[in-house]
Amino acid sequence: MLLYRKDEPLKNMSDNTIQNNLQTTLAMINNAISQYPYVTPSVTLIAVSKRQTVANIQLAASAEQVHFGENYVQEGVDKITYLKKELPNLVWHMIGSIQSNKTRLVAEHFDWIHTIDRVKIAQRLSEQRPKHLLNMNVLIQINIDNESSKSGILPEDALILILAVAQLPRLQVRGLMCIPEKNSPLAFERMAILYQNLRQSLPSNIAESFDVLSMGMSQDFMSAIAYGATHIRVGTAIFGVRSI
Repeated sequence: MLLYRKDEPLKNMSDNTIQNNLQTTLAMINNAISQYPYVTPSVTLIAVSKRQTVANIQLAASAEQVHFGENYVQEGVDKITYLKKELPNLVWHMIGSIQSNKTRLVAEHFDWIHTIDRVKIAQRLSEQRPKHLLNMNVLIQINIDNESSKSGILPEDALILILAVAQLPRLQVRGLMCIPEKNSPLAFERMAILYQNLRQSLPSNIAESFDVLSMGMSQDFMSAIAYGATHIRVGTAIFGVRSI
């Protein structure tokens, strides 16, 4: 099934819909930050654009949205390639799991990857990252609820993996990511504790750039911010429910 086309018109979405949704989301983020200023001074909003048309991404970008997250490698690469000349300043996050045969595409096109849970994938990204690009920002995915259906490593294995990935050239370990069970504020609390403990345990040269805690989606990002999320991944609240 063709999920989007480069010449596809807007799917019944007016200019105001995405812009209003973004304004509402940003207002909620600012409200959360004002309630918990001691937790995090700022939050980066990643608009999850998987299964969204290029036209909808352009609308979000016209409302000054910069960060976009994609779950599927080829879909993301197609969008990045098409929008590169028109919108060169967009920042692209790979937020889905990737297989070994897709690492080159990720290394060549994305700025961030949120889902590292194996040294093998990190090694391939390191080897395949073009030298003319900045180092790729890497997050370690934590399976905070120990769910068999989800990717990620257990919290107790995080330090070893971080130290291994930090030795690889062309990569920069920036922090942690998780996809907890729904309605699980305790998972956010456990992630916050893990994140702070790791920052204190890491050598100073790694800890100084270990500054990202990526957690929270449309239904729970306010709670995630309360526990220190620095990056949230929001799709439905911005683009509406996907029809495909």
